[in-house]
Amino acid sequence: MRKRRIMTIAAIGAAGALALSGCASDGAGGTIELGGGGSTGGGGDKGTITLGFLPSWTDGLSTAYLLQDQLEKIGYDVELKTLTEAGPLYTGLAQGDVDLFPSAWPEVTHAEYMATYGESIEDLGTYYDNARLTIAVPEYSDLETIDDLANADLDGKIYGIEPGAGLTAQTQKMLPTYGLDSQYELVTSSTAAMLTELKSATEKKEDIAVTLWRPFWANDAFPVKDLEDPKGAMGEAEGLHFLGTKGFAEEFPEAAELISKIVLDDEQYGSLEDLVVNEYGEGREAEAVDAWLEENGDQFDWVVSS
Repeated sequence: MRKRRIMTIAAIGAAGALALSGCASDGAGGTIELGGGGSTGGGGDKGTITLGFLPSWTDGLSTAYLLQDQLEKIGYDVELKTLTEAGPLYTGLAQGDVDLFPSAWPEVTHAEYMATYGESIEDLGTYYDNARLTIAVPEYSDLETIDDLANADLDGKIYGIEPGAGLTAQTQKMLPTYGLDSQYELVTSSTAAMLTELKSATEKKEDIAVTLWRPFWANDAFPVKDLEDPKGAMGEAEGLHFLGTKGFAEEFPEAAELISKIVLDDEQYGSLEDLVVNEYGEGREAEAVDAWLEENGDQFDWVVSS
């Protein structure tokens, strides 16, 4: 199992490389042109829902395919649009170019985007309520708290993910809170690149510090632990939300009603992500959702079976 999980890094890298076609504004206003993705062609008669997600963020990847499955079963067409940064996704959502964001972090991680675009966005429900941002190190490390980084030999680097990610912004705020801003550089590039660094370091039993989050499959795939955050600089636990463009519930009432009922606990969410990302992998996400529903569907009153 662990080997299969680690091997998915390459797949995530390929998915994360899917580029945003055209141009996008990451500030107020501007335009966005979306590219990529596709639809299964469910032949729904209740309208088409454009669902935007970041495939390198596997919480959204997993819930995107779950929502596609369920919404097509109640008569909607679902068009998937893949993006690589949160900013353009929020822009598209606010402008109506994207109808639905399947796994947003609006309370802490994406709070700045919500401050900019919130009036043009509808909150359709919270499906998971214990998401958090972390700084992680290998289990064999002697470090226990973020304070300990001040005396650690890590070549002055913390490996992060995409520059525009909320996790990146929160980590940049954390560094001066702990007096680490003059000692550490936050190295940003992509989720796949960060995982590659983590994989290399843990295989060699070397020390490393990375930005991670929960829920995320890498916490189980690699021998890592979260550093305690006594100053709360990485933010409190928050919920993962389904967000729609303004007017979504009025235009797609049955979809909004179904979405509002979806709630997953750690075990249920973890099994979904594991199947989508690790067991089945890229290109077989719909099969993974089918397998998950067959195994877990009877636990929920919102599941549409056909």
